[in-house]
Amino acid sequence: MTDHIFMGGGGDAYGAPQVLLLDKANRHGLVAGATGTGKTVTLQIMAEGFSAAGVPVFLSDVKGDLSGLAVAGSADFKLHEPFMKRAGTIGLDLQYDSFPVTFWDLFGQQGHPIRATVAEMGPLLLSRLMELTDVQEGVLNVAFRVADEEGLPLLDLKDLRALLVWVGQNAKDLSLRYGNVALSSIGAIQRQLLVLENQGGDALFGEPALELADMMRKRDGRGEINILAADQLMGSPRLYATFLLWLLSELFEELPEVGNPDKPKLVFFFDEAHLLFDDAPKALVDKVEQVARLIRSKGVGVYFVTQNPGDIPDDVLGQLGNRVQHALRAFTAKDRKELKTAAETYRDNPSFDTATAIQEVGTGEAVTSFLDPKGIPKIVERTLIRPPSSQLGPIDGPTRNAIMQASDMAGKYDQTVDRDSAFEMLRKRADAAAKAAEEAEAAEALLEEKEREFKAARRYEGGRTSSRRSGGSSGSGFGGALASVVAKELKGTTGRRLVRGILGSLFKGR
Repeated sequence: MTDHIFMGGGGDAYGAPQVLLLDKANRHGLVAGATGTGKTVTLQIMAEGFSAAGVPVFLSDVKGDLSGLAVAGSADFKLHEPFMKRAGTIGLDLQYDSFPVTFWDLFGQQGHPIRATVAEMGPLLLSRLMELTDVQEGVLNVAFRVADEEGLPLLDLKDLRALLVWVGQNAKDLSLRYGNVALSSIGAIQRQLLVLENQGGDALFGEPALELADMMRKRDGRGEINILAADQLMGSPRLYATFLLWLLSELFEELPEVGNPDKPKLVFFFDEAHLLFDDAPKALVDKVEQVARLIRSKGVGVYFVTQNPGDIPDDVLGQLGNRVQHALRAFTAKDRKELKTAAETYRDNPSFDTATAIQEVGTGEAVTSFLDPKGIPKIVERTLIRPPSSQLGPIDGPTRNAIMQASDMAGKYDQTVDRDSAFEMLRKRADAAAKAAEEAEAAEALLEEKEREFKAARRYEGGRTSSRRSGGSSGSGFGGALASVVAKELKGTTGRRLVRGILGSLFKGR
């Protein structure tokens, strides 16, 4: 079993091998470069290398090109000859091969459905997803606290909607406990939930929720490559970024500490990483930095893929030890400044100027720097990236469907399970309260009817003697007065209090 991934040849003649050490792979990494410079192929060969070493991989297929990992390359491929020539240049004996792949899709069309519950997502990420203000995020936090206290599971969006309605109905009491709960904020959250549903976000939330163990499988000694179909998902970039961050956070929270393993337990590629940080609040950036800093001790390597290193905040960028920098273009003053900044993040190589090399490298070339056995970044090298062993480009629909049907994930997540949760529990309580209110109203009507009968009986006794009327007043007259008071109270404040007490208890029981 090899202890590294061969990335390509480096140096002037591309002969010196450039390798990513497996025991340093959980120190994270960066793959950057302008569109069309070869980032996708770099992702492909890194996924191949990790899988061959028995390391599961998760990556998102933004352009639909990475599905070719499931099929071996072929001599019939039009780039076969250039690939063989490149392999000869860097001293690689290229053997075509396929790799174990599982396809996932939030929308369940190009892969197995993948879901999370609203409770797992949490108020911070949901607020980011819906672009809520600080005040609205505070109200959402109150709603989640109430759900915990009342034992109301939040599984899908209709659960959250029902809970927000209850919070609005009880806003006055909740404001005394948690601070102001404005109805306008609840209305704004409900509107954003509607926008999220229209973007297809409701497909993300529900059960059965993803089990992380299903992302960390091996097959015949090779790590499973989990490919998220993201071409349609990219139409909702905030949903895409929030989902990936949720998955990363779940890994961070659930996996045990393993220290410094010989190889990662999982490698996570975050493509189009700039979407995560665009207009992100500081609290979210701080969370990403915390995850990046600590998750490596749990055996997870995170590799951010973006066009420009400047898309990544400095505190996060400083955590990325293994780097592959494809070409950057410098057409404007801003571009030149970003190019200079990117070059300054590498250890200088006396053989060439790093900034110039970043501009000059062609498609399939890169400047690279990987960690050495001591964990120190090596000097930057111009590297000819190795060709992939699997098919370059997407597979066809029938092949994808056949792979999905043969997968051991087939059928596990296909059908949505809608068990009793906040929506159903609140509806049952509302039904019970409505029934109690109807019974109270019927009792009130019965008392009114008895009062009318009593009054009618008194009018019938009008012809009796005065002594008997007097005796009747001291007995039946008192009872009639009491009945009158009870009926009046049921019609008035006491009656309303009774009904309100029933509705108040509507959400206090479980």
